[in-house]
Amino acid sequence: MGIFKIKSKFKPAGDQPKAISSLKKGLDKSFDKQTLLGVTGSGKTFTMANVLSKEDRPTLVIAHNKTLAAQLTQEYKEFFPENKVCYFVSYYDYYQPEAYVPVTDTYIEKEAQINAEIERLRHEATQALLTRKDVIVVASVSCIYGLGSPIEYEKVNFKIKVKNQIPRRKLIEKLVSIYFERTNADLKPGYFRVLGDTVEIMPVNEKIVYRVEIKSGKVDSLRSFDPVSMEFISELDSVFIFPAHHFVTPKDEINRALGDISAELENRLSELKKEGKNLEAERLKRRTKYDMAMIREVGYCSGIENYSRHFSAREEGEAPDTLLSYFPKDKNGKPDFLTIIDESHVTLSQIAGMYAGDASRKGTLIEHGFRLPSAKDNRPLTYDEFEKRIGQVTYTSATPGNYEIEESKQVVEQIIRPTGLVDPKLEVRPVISQGENKGQVNDLIDEIKKEVEKGGRVIATTLTKRMSEDLSEYLKEKGIKAEYLHSEIKTIDRIGILSSFRKGDFDCLVGVNLLREGLDLPEVSLIGILDADKEGFLRSETSLIQTIGRAARNVDGRVILYADKITGSLKYALNETERRRKIQVAYNKKHSITPKSIEKSIHDITETLEEERKRAVKYAIQIDKQSFGGDIKAIVKEKEKLMEKAVKELDFETAAILRDEIKLLESESGG
Repeated sequence: MGIFKIKSKFKPAGDQPKAISSLKKGLDKSFDKQTLLGVTGSGKTFTMANVLSKEDRPTLVIAHNKTLAAQLTQEYKEFFPENKVCYFVSYYDYYQPEAYVPVTDTYIEKEAQINAEIERLRHEATQALLTRKDVIVVASVSCIYGLGSPIEYEKVNFKIKVKNQIPRRKLIEKLVSIYFERTNADLKPGYFRVLGDTVEIMPVNEKIVYRVEIKSGKVDSLRSFDPVSMEFISELDSVFIFPAHHFVTPKDEINRALGDISAELENRLSELKKEGKNLEAERLKRRTKYDMAMIREVGYCSGIENYSRHFSAREEGEAPDTLLSYFPKDKNGKPDFLTIIDESHVTLSQIAGMYAGDASRKGTLIEHGFRLPSAKDNRPLTYDEFEKRIGQVTYTSATPGNYEIEESKQVVEQIIRPTGLVDPKLEVRPVISQGENKGQVNDLIDEIKKEVEKGGRVIATTLTKRMSEDLSEYLKEKGIKAEYLHSEIKTIDRIGILSSFRKGDFDCLVGVNLLREGLDLPEVSLIGILDADKEGFLRSETSLIQTIGRAARNVDGRVILYADKITGSLKYALNETERRRKIQVAYNKKHSITPKSIEKSIHDITETLEEERKRAVKYAIQIDKQSFGGDIKAIVKEKEKLMEKAVKELDFETAAILRDEIKLLESESGG
């Protein structure tokens, strides 16, 4: 039995037991790469959770976007409530990288808005990896970007223990040395405050306040409190305090780094002047000297990450430390953890493309005197570097690419769903109106009306955003309740549209590429794929299979592909779906299984937000009746509790809105 204790009311079913056994055997045989080819709705995450439950190694799960990573984190938390499941994604709510456009002589300064809650979760992940073994970290591709050295990060953590000798002044100095800030106001992660002989600390990895009471130079008591209500939680014997930042550099190392930066600057200025680039040389000199002065004075400057090679004493071109550096290694220095790459057909290409894009942007900045050449070493890992730093890997996808198939020691198919659901029925119909054929749009309208009469819902996929908007309007003119959905619609609005669709507020959802992956809509009984014979990214083998899979959660699911010719991608999708259907139908017949549609509760985040707005109005009315300052603080406290709840559920859209409302209330009170 492994260190991961799985909890679930379900038992592996369908193809899951076979897949679990095969993947576990592959790990035992030291297969470096395996692929789980699991059809949509077959429970790939549950399969991998069962594999992990038989292992004794930490695990990294990589997803291709924050939303999918959040969903996977929640699923793994439910499967492993007794173990540590962490969420590690980019902490930027908004990020505009520094760039220069030579053609228009336009310099774009870096702009970033950091989400403090996500930063806390990042610290939670790294600290968990350094202090325990039963850890699953679900990360986006940001895990291949530079992060502070785990050696320095771990080296400067310290332990506070009851009865240990540590004068109050020494404790304060220690906190400041690891980048904690002192405050007399409310505590935030990475801050501490002093009240007589009592020091209150809020660490960066969890929402809790530690109260340290010191008497005669010794720790007399150590207690934990809720940071919002300040209610007592527990009496503690000891606690570890980690740095408030991942990038930790001792003072002597800072002085050494500044010397290295100065030497590089002189060399680079000489090069630029030899090339006759006096403007670029002057620009670089001014910017770098200013940054160095800021680092000497306050230990920080805007864009300090561009000097990371000097602070970490790395050689030119040497790979930076990343989240992967925090995972354990065996006695031979090889990665001693498992890696799962979810939706690998998308995620791998993202990982592979990160380095080149970053290098191109940095190269332009360096060429025109905005950055020193060492800035290019503040970068993501190359794909080769990434592969050398991950453990035994399992790719999971309904449509793995050729790379995964060719590289894997074994490909494990998971075609039979636990629900008994089979892949949808496929039918090809003409695009252009000929004779009795009505053409794709008119034919689709007839099919939508038939489906709506039976209580079903329909998805129609188009090739362009404009086409999705026009088709939606045309359907409305024909008496069909329809809405369009594409990438220009804001996140919150997208969620509201999808929830309304599931509730039956309208019957047909029209969209483009974003309808392929990550949508779980069991009410959908018909999908119409327009222009299915237009070979390209949106009608590739992978895209078609993924789109077809959206109808695989409904027992009556079917797909109409409108095409006047059978392309290579279309032929593959038709043959592969038919192959899977035959296997699934035969299995159901042999085991007397009657398929059932997936039932899934409808949760609409926009309803929650509306409730919060109404609650805020009620509080505002109370403010008019009572003293102004006290009531606003009460509202802020309440919203902080709600924000905490949203963050715990990884509902960052709600948390962000609540955070903005708190800022507004505080500005009204002058706080």
